[in-house]
Amino acid sequence: MKLFSCLMALLLFFLQAVPGLSMPKDTLRCVGYHGFCFHSKSCPEPFAAIGTCSRRQKTCCIDTTSNFHTCQDEGGHCVPPEIKCLQEQVGLCPHREWKCCTEV
Repeated sequence: MKLFSCLMALLLFFLQAVPGLSMPKDTLRCVGYHGFCFHSKSCPEPFAAIGTCSRRQKTCCIDTTSNFHTCQDEGGHCVPPEIKCLQEQVGLCPHREWKCCTEV
């Protein structure tokens, strides 16, 4: 699985480096959540659907056996770095520099 993730990261790096091959916004969001884009409407086990890719043509799936869960799934909300969290928790936010908080 780690080899697959490394290959996907390398592929995404090259796609972003080549002008004119930028990814759609929903695909970038999926990649930001460490997700993968599948052609089918449902995700294979152990993946769970969290959105779309390729302008809603594919399904964005994340691995449920990993720690990559969205902040909202964990009961929190995302805040920018300048806001202090009273209680921070694990969870992915759409912006990498943002934090997942249960209480602000």
